[in-house]
Amino acid sequence: MMDSPVSCTIDPTAGGKQVGMLRVPRSSNNAGWSGLMIPIVSVGNGAGPTALVIGGVHGDEPEGQVAALNLARTLQPEQVRGRVIVIPCASPEASRAYTRLWPSGANLNRSFPGSPTGPADEQLAHFLSTELFPISDVIVDIHSGGRNSLHLPWSEMHWVDDAAQRRQMVDGMLAWNTEWCCVYIDIGGTGLLVSEAERQGKIVVSTELGGGGHVTAEIHRLASSGLANVLRHFGALAGEPVRRASPPKLLMATEPENYVPAPESGLFETLVDLGQQVEPGEPVGRIHFLERVDREPEAVHAKAGGIVCVVRGVATTEQGDNVVVVAREADFAELA
Repeated sequence: MMDSPVSCTIDPTAGGKQVGMLRVPRSSNNAGWSGLMIPIVSVGNGAGPTALVIGGVHGDEPEGQVAALNLARTLQPEQVRGRVIVIPCASPEASRAYTRLWPSGANLNRSFPGSPTGPADEQLAHFLSTELFPISDVIVDIHSGGRNSLHLPWSEMHWVDDAAQRRQMVDGMLAWNTEWCCVYIDIGGTGLLVSEAERQGKIVVSTELGGGGHVTAEIHRLASSGLANVLRHFGALAGEPVRRASPPKLLMATEPENYVPAPESGLFETLVDLGQQVEPGEPVGRIHFLERVDREPEAVHAKAGGIVCVVRGVATTEQGDNVVVVAREADFAELA
């Protein structure tokens, strides 16, 4: 296998606190010899687990970026038991533009496991997959709905077949202390960061912390407190983890019918609220048509019954865009 073309200015396996850069080589109209610079921080102190924290895989999801920036800036070696590696924003150009995708159109979260000879997003994914994932025990990938979706704030996980890995992922999901937890499937194709980390047997903790293009103070608090609590739970951060006074609610969005696509392009009007209970066949939205004032809007119906946990956050919608997710409420015993 070819070595990664991505270079790192620090040794993430060393002790102490190091602040450096990942440099992804590229050429542009403005610079023939250039590099995409991505900050990375490593804080190590003695024996213990290694946790890799990644924010900003999608640029329009600032919740994880702010939480990871705060962690990276303030974390000191005496607070760590083992190692915490933080990449506050894996897609800095997309973050500056407040877009989900890179300026090239690449979706970093569809680029894994990556390629050392591919475009910049695949090179970065390859570096993470081959250099940082292997030295990590726990991988935290912080997401939200971005500009296009409103989510119930939840911690989440995929179903993984290995029972021991699954149990630890459930515990990590619970440690975020969100009111909701969700087990989901990927309906948008392959190449997820978490899927590659899971394939390598890592404990993966992820989130969808709201979205819709805005972040409340409550969500910022949940992002920071949950991240710190997950790190304490796995022993990478000193201190005792905190537990919720009441258990969270578990949502299962593990079937294709949980995800409702737009049947046509137009302006989406939601008819349901987050957290609302709906029945199969119930109208959950309508598509309006700017060019056809005389046309009745097209109703969008739930395929499955359950809790509305995602609603499209922008009205302009193309055919096939997911507009609503309806998940069934479940018992955590199902994850045993």
